[in-house]
Amino acid sequence: MGIVTDGSGNLGDVTSLRYLRDCLGELDELERGIKHGIDSMCSKLYGAIDWQRRFEADVSHELRTPIAGLRAQLEEARLHPGELDVDDLLERALRDVERLHALVDDLYLLAQLQAAAQPAEPVLLDLGDLVQNELTRRTDKRDVKVQVVPGVLVRGLDARLRRMLSELLDNAQRHAKTVVFVQVRRTADAAELVVADDGDGIAQEDRERVFDRFTRLDAARSRDRGGTGLGLAIVRNIAYGHEGQVHVERSSAGGAAFVVRLPLA
Repeated sequence: MGIVTDGSGNLGDVTSLRYLRDCLGELDELERGIKHGIDSMCSKLYGAIDWQRRFEADVSHELRTPIAGLRAQLEEARLHPGELDVDDLLERALRDVERLHALVDDLYLLAQLQAAAQPAEPVLLDLGDLVQNELTRRTDKRDVKVQVVPGVLVRGLDARLRRMLSELLDNAQRHAKTVVFVQVRRTADAAELVVADDGDGIAQEDRERVFDRFTRLDAARSRDRGGTGLGLAIVRNIAYGHEGQVHVERSSAGGAAFVVRLPLA
């Protein structure tokens, strides 16, 4: 075994020096790992802060419109009390209040979903029954073509899956020209729910951001035709909350087809 001396003349074992160098190398690697972890954590933290700021800005902007409408109507009534059609004024004010109410409700649900709050225990659900029950309940009598494979079971929260389906149907019925298509099917590893329309469709470059809150696409899919601008964000968060996925593609009729994939029960 070789013998070496350090600068002070003390003898040291070559093996010990190699061991020391190895330890120093491991410490360097550990330091780099810790630094990487801290950088990653800071990046996520900054991302969360940025998300919160953008969320607050979006909410402020979206609430401003109906509040401004209400204020204008009240000021008009105060300044010209004898010159107004009271019924018309009340109807317009009620529409703004209803829009505010829907927006606040959707914001509250979205906050719950993003916080992963679970109000109940998951239960066994038949997707086909869910579709039939929702279509029976709806008042919009637009033509809906349904194709359901029986016995497609998932485990989830009934109220939230019904809300997801309702949002998809609302979206399809707003943008359909003549017909909406609903399909429940089973693949080797997933249950699939497809809600499609024969409208103008969604451009390839918009098919991811359409699920972002308050997204504005072209005039053909403007939420001025109804909705709060949060429906598809709610759909995505409900799907994620059930360990599923959702994407949009071109429907066979040329419109948009929203495809939800959920784990089979």
